[in-house]
Amino acid sequence: MPDQHLLGPLGLGENESALYLYLLSTPRCTAHQLVEATGLTVSRVRRSLTRLTEAGLVTRLAVTPARYVAAPPETAVDSLARKRQEELEQVRAQIREVARKHQGASVGTPDDLLELIEGNAQITHRVQQLQLGTQEELLVVDCPPYFDMTAQHANPIALQLLRRGVSVRVIYHQPSLEFWVQAATECIAAGEQARVLPSVHMKMAVADRSAAMIPLNFGASETTAALYLHPSPLLTTLINCFEMLWERATPLVPSEVAQQELTEQDRKLLQMLASGMKDAAITRALGVTQRTTTRRIAHLMSVLGAQTRFQTGLQASRRGWL
Repeated sequence: MPDQHLLGPLGLGENESALYLYLLSTPRCTAHQLVEATGLTVSRVRRSLTRLTEAGLVTRLAVTPARYVAAPPETAVDSLARKRQEELEQVRAQIREVARKHQGASVGTPDDLLELIEGNAQITHRVQQLQLGTQEELLVVDCPPYFDMTAQHANPIALQLLRRGVSVRVIYHQPSLEFWVQAATECIAAGEQARVLPSVHMKMAVADRSAAMIPLNFGASETTAALYLHPSPLLTTLINCFEMLWERATPLVPSEVAQQELTEQDRKLLQMLASGMKDAAITRALGVTQRTTTRRIAHLMSVLGAQTRFQTGLQASRRGWL
């Protein structure tokens, strides 16, 4: 973001941004000095100083002539950002209430219940809007196709929702975790409830059980069109499908995500445990020491929550690790 628009997201303009940045580097300036430094007119400087003072970003010193000092950004800007966020939340709440009343009073038509979204840019924009507008609960089935296979870290919008206390439940397509190990780990650590299925192809995102997005074609190799669903029997059916998938899916915790990084030797060890082989035979087959075998088995048992060696192999097989 350019410096001249620095305070734009906080409801302040270019003039306020320019004055605040200048006062950070040159404190105790008079209005006249600010006029000379920024090239703004006297009336604009005075008006902007008033706005900055009211926002708590600038303090007017009780001297003659009056001088101005910028408040430390780590406290003043954070406070203003929180206030701005609260105001936006109030606006969202009011708009949602108006929308609910409108929906209750209007007669639904197909166009009211369903929107066709075409093009990657438009789909991405609407998905982000859907997520950002979530207040209580976000339901997601994460499976191909994906627009961006290069991103390694968690979706910042998801992390923002979790910090706000929004409930986020995600069902992962098991093969996809090969690409999203880091992202899934970060989200789960932040409070996401995650489960995994060996294979799932019903990609969806549902916000507050009142809106959803799905690909136009679940079986397509890429998404060029999507459907945006408003409250309707179709949306209710989609939510029911999610809940059925959720019941079938296996809970995923951070330690389990790490299974995608198992070594080939670990996988062979799990296969031998599942077959019922004894520790001594496993040690000989792997060509390692007995101590190494014992340590790796103990680690895998802990990750899988298994009580016995044989159960470890069975659990790994059930979760698709083998």
